Amino acid sequence: MRTVAVVGAGKIGEVLLSGLVKAGWPVDRLVATARRVERAEQLRERYGIRVLDNAAAVEAADVVAIAVKPQDAGALMAELGPLIPAGKLVVSLCAGLPTAFFTKWLNDAVPIVRVMTNTPALVDEAMTAISAGPHATAEHMAVVEELFTPLGRTIRVPESQQDAVTALSGSGPAYFYYLVEAMTDAGILLGLPRQVAHDLIVQTAIGSAIMLRDSGEHPVKLREAVTSPAGTTISAIRELENHAVRAALLAALEAARDRAREIAEQAA
Repeated sequence: MRTVAVVGAGKIGEVLLSGLVKAGWPVDRLVATARRVERAEQLRERYGIRVLDNAAAVEAADVVAIAVKPQDAGALMAELGPLIPAGKLVVSLCAGLPTAFFTKWLNDAVPIVRVMTNTPALVDEAMTAISAGPHATAEHMAVVEELFTPLGRTIRVPESQQDAVTALSGSGPAYFYYLVEAMTDAGILLGLPRQVAHDLIVQTAIGSAIMLRDSGEHPVKLREAVTSPAGTTISAIRELENHAVRAALLAALEAARDRAREIAEQAA
């Protein structure tokens, strides 16, 4: 059983820790680091894990998961890079940062894998995209899949697609919450109590997502099954098209993708 160190156990880092603990990973094989004393104590109390300083965590671990904010990654790697030998696996959860960013500080033979997960990991329904970086073998990829499978689904993608993954699924939950917020307001406008509108929308979203996942049908076909000639649904779809909702979504995801690229450029 490998020892995993989560360096910078903020929101995403804690998601990984929580998923591993729930999956039965031995707590004596989990290590974390935290900037603040109160945060370190919080992690100890919640998970029963060791919280060490950065250097000690790296020394104790077989897998070093970097989960700091992108703007903090440079200073961290300047400190830790020389301490990570070739026998350890580095996993980056830093949004927008390519594996090339980390290799500047790492010894030549240290394998690195880039990961983009999302917040539904908190309910074991994450979508996690995994990309092999320099020196990462099939065995290393399998190790990372083992770490993230308890959080939901995993998929392997070329690293060149990771900025698009960030825009689509990394940021994706926020788009759905935004849509639910707007639809709840619409329900209130139509005369429904807020809680009733909320419950209707959330269950509809859950059911629709399960149908998309389990039926294997194209979303167009599922939408057409709800869209009767001259009915209520087609009237609503017409208004969505009149307001260019489809084009707005395309532009929004392009903006998220471009921002991911900007983060990488600023950190370089």
